Amino acid sequence: MKHPSGCACGIDTHAHVVPENFPAYVGSHLPADWPSMAAAQPCHRSVMISGKVYRTVSDKCWDTGKRLQDLPGMGLALQVVSPMPELLSYWMEAEPAQQLLRFLNEQIAGMVAESGGALAGLGAVPLQDMDLAIRELEHVVQVLGFPGVEIGSNINGVAIGAPAFDPFFEACERLGAAVFVHAIRPAGMDRLVGPPALQQVLAYPGDVGLAAASAITSNLLVRRPKLRIAFSHGGGTLASLLPRLQQGAGVFPALQDTLLQSPVEQARRFFYDTLVFDTPTLRHLVGSFGGSQLMLGTDYPFNFHDRTPVERVEAAGFDADTAAALVHRNAERFLGLSKGIA
Repeated sequence: MKHPSGCACGIDTHAHVVPENFPAYVGSHLPADWPSMAAAQPCHRSVMISGKVYRTVSDKCWDTGKRLQDLPGMGLALQVVSPMPELLSYWMEAEPAQQLLRFLNEQIAGMVAESGGALAGLGAVPLQDMDLAIRELEHVVQVLGFPGVEIGSNINGVAIGAPAFDPFFEACERLGAAVFVHAIRPAGMDRLVGPPALQQVLAYPGDVGLAAASAITSNLLVRRPKLRIAFSHGGGTLASLLPRLQQGAGVFPALQDTLLQSPVEQARRFFYDTLVFDTPTLRHLVGSFGGSQLMLGTDYPFNFHDRTPVERVEAAGFDADTAAALVHRNAERFLGLSKGIA
């Protein structure tokens, strides 16, 4: 199936993988939250965590052939796949988590190898242990050849801008690894009224916005100027928080002293995906962050994904250069595919 506009050049930076099966735990004491699979309706399986169904997913999560059949109709030439965020497993003991994440990274590498160049991978690392995280990062980049990693918006409630994670970001900068920040176990769930799906719908953007804000208030890219970092879901609430942060920097001396570069300048150095389901919001993000910083994201193959990412960019009325930047050029820079990028 060809994309209606004739374009099949898009790069989707936000898509997920769940393996067909999970491995048996190699160790003496099985972690309570070690995932497993249970049969569901045809072509679907349920991910079981701590004895409960976390999510029922389709075989497009692990079947490379079925995934590739969908890409042309979405206008995509390349899809970057990363683990379903709940599988990042920061709440496990570090060694079992590293064992699980090594399995996931190898599964992704297998899908990439099967894809004939249509897929690229972002790996996962156990950020609850800095030494193990950096070791797995090196494996992901140097052995598997991935362009980078996916990390959560918080690590067991600690913001990514916290000093504890600076050695990891230093290693990412040294290795030229791109970092894609995805919402995980978000703050504010106790304030939501309604079904569990509101975690994805409403709480995820809030946590991503706080993560991006922590990267600004910790001066992450001032200290790590070569780091390429992206935030999912359009940066979540950051575009609304940014004017307040900018104004606050001129009002509160302590905040002014903390920030080594203005919040707006820092925010315009991050990358963001386009996964906001709304063209006026997409135009606002380009106005806030710059046309050089947005790139396609879909959340494929989950039900709550953008099925027409290229069309949404085309509908926003950008000039041809900006549209091309959003559809593929910015992602090429983020992933290190462009000339001159390490």
